[in-house]
Amino acid sequence: MNNKLHDRLNFLSKLNATRSRNAWRVLSSYYRSQRNGQPVHRGLPISLSFEPTTACNLRCPECPSGLRSFTRPTGMMQEALFKKIIDELQDTLLYLLFYFQGEPFLHPRLLELIQYASERNIYTATSTNAHFLHDAQARQTVASGLDRLIISIDGTTQETYEQYRVGGQLEKVLAGTQNIIRWKKALKSRTPHVIFQFLVVRPNEHQIADVKALARRLGVDEVLLKTAQIYDYQQGSPLIPLQEQYARYHRQKDGTYAIKNPLLNHCWKMWHSCVITWDGQVVPCCFDKDAQHSLGNIAQNSFREVWHGDAYHHFRKQLLHSRSQIDICQNCTEGTKVWA
Repeated sequence: MNNKLHDRLNFLSKLNATRSRNAWRVLSSYYRSQRNGQPVHRGLPISLSFEPTTACNLRCPECPSGLRSFTRPTGMMQEALFKKIIDELQDTLLYLLFYFQGEPFLHPRLLELIQYASERNIYTATSTNAHFLHDAQARQTVASGLDRLIISIDGTTQETYEQYRVGGQLEKVLAGTQNIIRWKKALKSRTPHVIFQFLVVRPNEHQIADVKALARRLGVDEVLLKTAQIYDYQQGSPLIPLQEQYARYHRQKDGTYAIKNPLLNHCWKMWHSCVITWDGQVVPCCFDKDAQHSLGNIAQNSFREVWHGDAYHHFRKQLLHSRSQIDICQNCTEGTKVWA
């Protein structure tokens, strides 16, 4: 069976009657809110992103973790807090991503957290720079039940790779990838579905064909080309690709750059998902790196109280009426499609 098809069927296998009903409530609430211009929400999130840690071993130039530029507190998620959220949402939650900021594998109990969610038949995924996938860790990762492993590989030579992944070693990424694939075979496991994620920037855009060839050679299941978010893009950046189809921004007649997204007054993410930081803050999406729009804290309230609370209602209402006025939306190219 095609590997991508198997991954999609694996995802669909997590559906049951309760999760399907919740997904319908979420979808119908989203379209009703769009139509009426007033926020309605009758369900719970289909998808969540957890932040295991804000710590990272690399210093990537467009990343708060890499730049060590957080204004919010930093740390690691406690197991008790994680289990509290999963226990509350396990009946309706379908997809769980262990990533926001930081390198997830720096959390000493990451694989235990993944296994806890996997045992509840939730589709689990994480994104990593793959520097910590030594042999024993790779075996435990496969055995944990992780469904999807996204490996950031932004170059096929060390010279290119390190221009964005500052402080990184490509040989460790490749070795970690090989360890995962070897243990999948040894344990006769179809999971995790391994993805090479290639963040397309100007220094590496000439290696797009090379990363696809490398993935085939190693036995990686899929290659995902991702556009890069640039914080100060208006005057251009040496990171913006010359191939415009791989850029979030386009050059205008006056030489300045503008985001391609028209910023319509709706966002699917605000209805089907959210992000939970290491210390329990609920933020609207992954564009709120510094949790400046915290809508509540799970350490102090139940998730339902936050999700259906006044702060969330007000944020959704503001988005439906003037999304372009919300600062984290102004550099966003996501959120307007249903399900990704």
